[in-house]
Amino acid sequence: MILCIDVGNTNIKYGLFEGDTLKVSFRGATELKRTSDEYGTILTNMLSIQGIAKESIDGAIISSVVPALNYTIQHMCAGYLGVEPLMVGAGLKTGHNLRVDDAREVGADRIVNDVAAIQKYGAPLIVIDFGTATTFNAVNEQGEFIGGAVAPGIRGSMDSLVSGTAKLPRVEIETPRCAIGKNTTTNMQSGIVFGFAGLVDYIVRKMKKEMKNPDVRVVATGGFSEIIAKEISCIDYVDKLLTLRGLKHLYDLNSSVGKN
Repeated sequence: MILCIDVGNTNIKYGLFEGDTLKVSFRGATELKRTSDEYGTILTNMLSIQGIAKESIDGAIISSVVPALNYTIQHMCAGYLGVEPLMVGAGLKTGHNLRVDDAREVGADRIVNDVAAIQKYGAPLIVIDFGTATTFNAVNEQGEFIGGAVAPGIRGSMDSLVSGTAKLPRVEIETPRCAIGKNTTTNMQSGIVFGFAGLVDYIVRKMKKEMKNPDVRVVATGGFSEIIAKEISCIDYVDKLLTLRGLKHLYDLNSSVGKN
C-alpha cells in the first residue's frame, strides 16, 4: 500500500491507497513543534485503529506547504514505516508545465490538485482549493498552469473577524437561511458564506473571460467547498479527495521508491 501525506498550514491529511483504491484517510493538526517520533506515534496509532499494519506500507509521497516540517515528516516515514518518501518539488516528474514568472513560488498542493483534476476531468480547468488560503488555479487547454489567484481562507477570515473585534463571538460556519441576518450569529454567517460565494463567483467569471472560454469547468476541493458550491452555479464538481488522488498519481509516475 502507498501512503500519501498532504502537509497543510492547518492540517496534515493522510491517505492510504491499495492500487487505485483509497482504503482509509484521516487528518491531524499541523504542529511545528512536534518531533518525528510524535508524528510517527500518531500515525502508527491511527493505522492500528484502522487495523492496518505499518509493515504493509510499501511507499510514501509527501506534498508540503510547510517547509519547516519537511525533514520531520520525511524522517518519520523512514523511521516508522521503513520507506524513503518521495517529495513533491524540484526533480519530481509531474507532467504539469508551469507557465508563470517563477515556478518555485507555486505551492506543491496547487500542483498536486491540478494533476489530479486534469487526470479526472480534463483540461481546461479552474481548480479552487478552500484551505487555509483560498486558491484558484487556471489550467489551459494544454494542461498547463498559467496562473491564478490567492484569497484569504474562510476559517482564517472568521478567526480574524472574532479576534479583531471586542464583541463578535466565534460561530459555526454554516449557511444561514437569509442574507439579512436577524442576530449576531446569522449576520456573521451571512457575511462569511455569502461573501465568499460572491468572491468565488466573481473571480471565476473574470478568469473565464481572460481564458476566452466561458465553458471552462470548475473543480473545487477543501473543507468548505460543499458549502460554497451550494450557493453558486459556477462550480461544476466538488472533489474532497482531489489532493490525495493527485499524490497517488504522482507516486505512480515516480514509482522507484520502495522498502528500505
